[in-house]
Amino acid sequence: MNCVAQSTYLRRETLENLLLQGESTLSQPLAINSDYKRSLLEGLELFQGVCPDDVQELLQRCDRRDLDKGELLLSPGEKNEYVYIVLSGALNVHVGSPEAPLLASMDMGACVGEMSIIEDRDPSAYVSGAEDTHLLLIHQSVLWEMVHASHEFAKNLLIMLSERVRSHNHVIADSYGELRKFERHARTDALTGLSNRHTMEESFEREIRRCENDGDPVSLIMIDIDNFKIFNDRFGHVAGDRALSAVASILRHQFRPRDLLVRFGGDEFAILLPEVAESKAMTIADRVRMAVSGDTDDSDDSLIQIPIRISMGVAEHEHGKSLPSLLRAADAALYRAKHAGRNAVCN
Repeated sequence: MNCVAQSTYLRRETLENLLLQGESTLSQPLAINSDYKRSLLEGLELFQGVCPDDVQELLQRCDRRDLDKGELLLSPGEKNEYVYIVLSGALNVHVGSPEAPLLASMDMGACVGEMSIIEDRDPSAYVSGAEDTHLLLIHQSVLWEMVHASHEFAKNLLIMLSERVRSHNHVIADSYGELRKFERHARTDALTGLSNRHTMEESFEREIRRCENDGDPVSLIMIDIDNFKIFNDRFGHVAGDRALSAVASILRHQFRPRDLLVRFGGDEFAILLPEVAESKAMTIADRVRMAVSGDTDDSDDSLIQIPIRISMGVAEHEHGKSLPSLLRAADAALYRAKHAGRNAVCN
């Protein structure tokens, strides 16, 4: 056995003698003075600064457990009554399932299980052996006696709980960030970066109700790219996607930040204009129609090989009517623009 391994082995066996008064596997029992007892306890997170004599009798009422590598120690749905302290080895912590990405690793001196005891709830995570691990088990009744017996132990427990809460807050913050990112993806059209149809009802309904309450007009523009199927068939879907992205980019620059732009589906777009009456919306729509024609005429994108034209239908919301009613009115206007020869705006 090398020096490092022997030192770890002696420390573990001496620590177990101190904590549990069990039979030592050493050939000669060790005489342990108070300073050495304290130095041994200092290696355990919960016992730093604790006078050994204050907790010696209580430690003798604790148990030991050998945990195999990969064996589950704690899991949600199973009641826990112990704080587990790592005497040797290490533990892995996973949230959601034992196969989930590693959340934390607990090495010698660390402990687990205290949160479920303090909260009187089942564990919130899966804890398993990262390797063959030797544990000290403190029953919840003994834990509370230790709190009363030693102020330092109580302080260490409070510090540990505070660190756990802070760590959980970071996890929650990270999870919230991931959730927001997921929500953004769920609400956004991947190709154009505009809002998608799934978010349209919520955002459009909210803005329509606001304008109604304030007595303001609100208009809707429906846009369809002319002959887009022919474009796709002739130049391919890659070019078609580039054309959709180009139109979406132009729309972003032509409308106000407060206007709600949605890729309605396929080659259709919908734009809600709060506080804009139909007459003004017609003027805006015609300006946008010319911008799309002009920008794509001059496009340096080699995949957009012919000018893009759009048809647009405009409708103003009638007080008390529903969003589907407004969509139908704008869609009917778009139909008229198509039948008027395309590249047109109708109401």
